[in-house]
Amino acid sequence: MAVHKRRIRMPQVMVNHEGGPRHIGVELEMSGLSIDQLAEEVATQLDLTIEKTSRYQYNLRGDKDGDWLVELDFQLLKKMGEEERDEKDFGNDIESLLKMVSKPLVPHELVSPPLEIKRLPEVQVLIERLRKAGAKGTSESVLNAFSMQLNPETPALDVTTLTAYLKSFLCLYDWLFEEASINMTRRITTYVDPFPRKYVKKVLAPDYWPENCDTLIRDYLVDNPTRNRALDMLPLFSHINADLVEEYTCDPLIKSRPAFHYRLPNCEIHLPDWGIHLAWDGWLQVEALAQDKRRLNACAKAYTRVLNAPWWRRILSGKGRAWHRQLDRKWLVSLGNSDC
Repeated sequence: MAVHKRRIRMPQVMVNHEGGPRHIGVELEMSGLSIDQLAEEVATQLDLTIEKTSRYQYNLRGDKDGDWLVELDFQLLKKMGEEERDEKDFGNDIESLLKMVSKPLVPHELVSPPLEIKRLPEVQVLIERLRKAGAKGTSESVLNAFSMQLNPETPALDVTTLTAYLKSFLCLYDWLFEEASINMTRRITTYVDPFPRKYVKKVLAPDYWPENCDTLIRDYLVDNPTRNRALDMLPLFSHINADLVEEYTCDPLIKSRPAFHYRLPNCEIHLPDWGIHLAWDGWLQVEALAQDKRRLNACAKAYTRVLNAPWWRRILSGKGRAWHRQLDRKWLVSLGNSDC
């Protein structure tokens, strides 16, 4: 089946904390297309108007859910691209050098607005168009540390819901990492570092259900004052309590929003069988486990036993692989026919 015809499953909960439809943001990093080509392909597919805001950034206007963004994922070069210069300005030479040096390493990034989740099939079709146009992804080069990032809106903002999602992700992280086949370049960049083991064990404890969001956020920040996690909770926590987040980190790149920031998946846009459904199906397992508190508590208890085993016993007995098999057999669910 062609990827663009593959049906996209929907989550169990389709409404947000306000009772409206849940949204999701999608970010795709790629090479192979110039920034102008990328903007043109997206604008043509979605019937949008291109507005060039700098030499390395375009806003695509006209979508009912907001503007799409096409940009070079290089903060310094983007800043230089916003500056006006005459032809003799020495800064032009520096900018040209940076552009030349960064070209093999720095991707162009496509950032969607928060789309209604039911629009994910449109993203799948767009991916197919970009692939045919020549877009290249993570495994196309050993130098590529390209990702696809998903920003699914949380269905609620209460502490119990957020804790359940965090517990669910920690239980499934090893399986998600294996399914994602993260390349070595992305592993050594630290962008998707795993959570510290002591934090994982703390959150998975049966009695870890904080009374309020401030406690959950503070516990998180003590061990994770960084965006570099496979599931970056800082945008969501900043939306809930920006002052508390700023006590631990002043990162200007944190974008406050009522959504999880799932950073783990590769962007394999050049491969014919790759599409958003692969990473999305993994995330739906996180959703399904988080929605079933009894099953979540049992899964967390089982995974804690694996974590508490001595490291030498885990290696000799293959407990890591055993946990993956247990997940497949007992804790992952059939996603059913909730398709769109």
